[in-house]
Amino acid sequence: MDNTNKTLIVVVGPTAIGKTALGIKLAQHFNTEIISADSRQFFKEMCIGTAVPDPDELAAAKHHFIQHISIEQKYSVGDFEKEALKKLDELFKTEDTAIMVGGSGLYVDAVCYGLDKFPEVDSETKKFVAQLYQEKGLEAVAEILKEKDPEHYNIIELQNPHRVLRAVEVCLASGKPYSSFLKDGKVTRPFNIIKIGLKADRKIIYNRINQRVDIMIKNGLLDEAKNLIPYKHLNALNTVGYKELFQYFEGSIDLDTAIAEIKKNTRRFAKRQLTWYRKDDAIHWFDYTTTIEKIVAQIESLNFHK
Repeated sequence: MDNTNKTLIVVVGPTAIGKTALGIKLAQHFNTEIISADSRQFFKEMCIGTAVPDPDELAAAKHHFIQHISIEQKYSVGDFEKEALKKLDELFKTEDTAIMVGGSGLYVDAVCYGLDKFPEVDSETKKFVAQLYQEKGLEAVAEILKEKDPEHYNIIELQNPHRVLRAVEVCLASGKPYSSFLKDGKVTRPFNIIKIGLKADRKIIYNRINQRVDIMIKNGLLDEAKNLIPYKHLNALNTVGYKELFQYFEGSIDLDTAIAEIKKNTRRFAKRQLTWYRKDDAIHWFDYTTTIEKIVAQIESLNFHK
């Protein structure tokens, strides 16, 4: 379907900056719906620790891809790309505009630019990397990535074994940096894309993160994590806010340390998000306190010149 007169407005920025609130305001202004591109919010069983929009927020604008799958399901960025594009095609049949709110740069890029083509990785390389991970841990694998591809090392989520192992496999199998394959074969989508980024001083971002973690704990994150202990081996749960509490439940750290680690690892995550987004020149940045009126005016001026 030709959607060249349609526009996808993408809201990006570090965690806890206010993307959900802005996305809802934009959806209300343009009378449209929201596609969530936050891969941590896809899972039904994870709510508090992933800052899923609350019932009032979900009622304020229709959201898609929020808690739509189980942590036990296999769901890749390719699956999301396919389903999100299908949903956009449906929305654009009746609406001129759609909103996408993203915390996961890879998932945002998949919808905007398509997925990159990577070389095949032979079984010997996979075996070597998996063995290194089992015997010496994730840090040892990450060290190889740091050596072979410092550019990708600086933006990848280092706590995510799946992504780190995959990047190292590609580096070793191809003899080229993983990031070199991220620049190939970008597709052009049949709709306009306007990217809005929210920013703030680092101190403000870190304070907002610390406050959010305290609220999560107050709202019952410990009970949510405790109920997920039987699934802690799953990749979906190897993420900030849960893995630290699993360590607490195992007795390897106390609760205060676990909470401090959640805050520290979330701050690191925000830093990597910003590093990822800074390489995208298409983003129009606004201070997080900017009024919705100013942001809408900028969007409309850009859109009318398409």
